[in-house]
Amino acid sequence: MGVQIIREKTCCFTGHRHLAERDSLWIRRRIREEAAKLWREQGVDTFLAGGALGFDTMAAQEVLHLKEDLEPRLKLILVLPFPGQESRWTQKQQLLYRALLSQADESFYTGDFFSRESLLLRDRYLVEHSAHCLCYLDQRRRNGGTSYTVRYALANGLNIVNLAPAPPDAQDPFL
Repeated sequence: MGVQIIREKTCCFTGHRHLAERDSLWIRRRIREEAAKLWREQGVDTFLAGGALGFDTMAAQEVLHLKEDLEPRLKLILVLPFPGQESRWTQKQQLLYRALLSQADESFYTGDFFSRESLLLRDRYLVEHSAHCLCYLDQRRRNGGTSYTVRYALANGLNIVNLAPAPPDAQDPFL
């Protein structure tokens, strides 16, 4: 690995693959605001994204915009679960994925092929190498990779900011 990761200066992203199109501009703005705030207030200069569709892709794109607009020394590292994860995506999604790969400061795989373990290794790596986590966790979705990753981040003491609006009856914002 070429980029040195300093945990205290690193933030990971996790979120759902399927987000409402009507919310995408708002979500992008919030990612950019919170990432810039982490840079200004906490010195966070490295961002880890898992390379999935949806929130991960949005977050990676916004880090690249921040590099252009705010601070060129920011780093984007794509932590990918396995080679070829994009093979069943649409052509447009694959083009975007390749563009992110070419613009990231670094990318690597946590597994050699599709498996639940490769996905879990990616999620664990994101958390274990970060002090901060920006997530989009819809609290009505209590199962799945995002929920698992946020619970793991809580257990590992990360500072977590959930960009998803809380439902009116929410008891615990990270269940």
